[in-house]
Amino acid sequence: MSYDEKIDRLNDLKIEDFIWVIYIGIIVLSYYSNSLERKYILYNDMESKEKYRKIMIFIFSILIIVYLYFLKDSYSDIKNIDFNYPSESDRLLYLSFIGSLLIAISGFIFLYISIKDEDLNVELAFN
Repeated sequence: MSYDEKIDRLNDLKIEDFIWVIYIGIIVLSYYSNSLERKYILYNDMESKEKYRKIMIFIFSILIIVYLYFLKDSYSDIKNIDFNYPSESDRLLYLSFIGSLLIAISGFIFLYISIKDEDLNVELAFN
């Protein structure tokens, strides 16, 4: 690994560290949103229901930004692949891109559901 590649990888790790902090915030918000959903279910508290929905929309909006970052990163990796003579690592980079694309698509789908499902009928899960 060249010096420039090491610097690039260290910069990527710095961004990934920040993303871990974002995930911790999402975990805390998700825990809080579960308590709001519980309050809505037990007491039919409409204010809790609306707060829950807004938090879920916020969470999936943030996750889409994170997913798009990883998609962009994967895309920049596969731009350098020689598709005429791909190596095993090139194939893995391509699979990583496909996985990132599918995760980004799922993020958009979950955001759409959280916006449209005003009655909280659909259970949303994310990774």
